[in-house]
Amino acid sequence: MQERIKNRVHELYWNDDINCARTAIICLSELFDTAVEPQTIWSAVGLHGAGGYRAQCGLVEGSLMFIGIYLHMLGKTENEIVSACYDFASAFEKAFGSLRCFELRPTGFSENDPPHMCEKLTCNGIGFAYKYILEITK
Repeated sequence: MQERIKNRVHELYWNDDINCARTAIICLSELFDTAVEPQTIWSAVGLHGAGGYRAQCGLVEGSLMFIGIYLHMLGKTENEIVSACYDFASAFEKAFGSLRCFELRPTGFSENDPPHMCEKLTCNGIGFAYKYILEITK
């Protein structure tokens, strides 16, 4: 599974040049064979650290969006979805040390940064989200 995630993340980053939030939604939707509307993908266009503001990580935001879509599709209640999102955020923070793009980005931010610095983090974050979703939907 990690190899599949790694290959797809690389393709989405380098061929399509899309952000981490959209990459998370697309990868998770493919892993769980769940259709996601193009409008939903477009809604995440500015969710890479809140449009580059360096706030909440797009991996968290994209994963939370997918969790909402997927759990709704499974017939979960709003309260169950909210609880799952809360628990995901808590678990992500515990596993990665933060929810903030500014703190998670491997070398911080500078004008000379190469593109897609968070590729490894993205693979790990999507793998983490995948395992979390599998666990809560057993």
